[in-house]
Amino acid sequence: MRPTPIAHLALSLLLSVSASRFASAAELTYPIVDTMQDKCYDLSVNVIDCPAEGEALYGQNAQYPYLASSYQDNGDKTVTDLNTKLLWQKTPDYSKYPFYEADAYCASLDLGGRSDWRLPTLKELYSLVDSRGELLKPDEGGKPRPYLDTEAFDFEYPNPPYTGQYWSSTRYVKGPIINDEIEGAFGMNFADGHIKGYPTGVSFIDGSELENKGPGGDGKYVRCVAGTPNVYGVNDYVNNGDGTVTDKATARMWQQADDGAAREWSSALAYCEGLDLAGHTDWRLPNTKELHSIVDYDKTEFPAINTEFFPQSDDSSAFWTSTNFGDFKNHAVYIAFGKALSRAPDVAEYTDWHGAGAQRSTFKTSKDSGLSDDGALCSENACDYAPAANLVRCVRYVQ
Repeated sequence: MRPTPIAHLALSLLLSVSASRFASAAELTYPIVDTMQDKCYDLSVNVIDCPAEGEALYGQNAQYPYLASSYQDNGDKTVTDLNTKLLWQKTPDYSKYPFYEADAYCASLDLGGRSDWRLPTLKELYSLVDSRGELLKPDEGGKPRPYLDTEAFDFEYPNPPYTGQYWSSTRYVKGPIINDEIEGAFGMNFADGHIKGYPTGVSFIDGSELENKGPGGDGKYVRCVAGTPNVYGVNDYVNNGDGTVTDKATARMWQQADDGAAREWSSALAYCEGLDLAGHTDWRLPNTKELHSIVDYDKTEFPAINTEFFPQSDDSSAFWTSTNFGDFKNHAVYIAFGKALSRAPDVAEYTDWHGAGAQRSTFKTSKDSGLSDDGALCSENACDYAPAANLVRCVRYVQ
């Protein structure tokens, strides 16, 4: 039986009820914390009543709550995530650090009586994301809201406000970003809700320091973490031999192979809702944290997924999530498992600008989408290749 659809006002209650139906966080090494998204949207920018099963646009992120975020302020400028058991720095020092100085900052931190602080991996850092954030166009004329629980963590918008990037320790090992030389490392922008690779300031080719450190400079913010490394974010896959793969670390079962069809978002939702695979009919489109959990950032080849378990029909493709994007409600979030292509607005050639494993967003439908003729979504700084049709890999809870 599928989890019952909800109205967003009942989110907190249903999160706790739903979580009790599945494996508890205490039983998992990689519990996926909910995105906390609590509203449904149409293909434009409008909030709608969440659709009923069988209706168009059923299966959005808000309709499948799982494990509510839960934090404990320890009163010593640290915060414990009660789901992941990771200990976090509550208040960053709001200084920007080059990548190769960021870990040294954490290693030298003496906070909460602990000295084992470190720079978090990207999967650890992404566990903090709250997908209700909105920077540019807050609902009902409200104030901007970061993609982070500000009741638990301190956050200040920088100037300009969209430059709220925080380093992770996850280097980009598949190649250079932006051009043929620049080494990248991933960060999470808690101001605008994206993952991308940023220049580390050294050459990908020979590790030498670059005089020109690349577009955007090399300084990013840091929020340190403490806890046993190499536990959270580590998958434990089992090939079930029936076209599915179970990740015992997260209590998720995955459709092993995509069907090769690129779909617009509404069709992606409907495809997973209608999937009958391995005797199961409770498949759904994964939310952004679920899909992010199967990205392989250590693999040096494309795509950014373990292809021993997950064959991918097109190594260059992106995959949809069920998560609406906060800043542009006519967008949904996707993850690029292939090269995250972008280009400068005044050039024609695309490069792996953001890195495979980047989390971006694009229009839910190609109709009146505003994409350029070559499928690019352009800002004043860059044009992301972001077609409104992407691949799909469905998921279900393991109960």
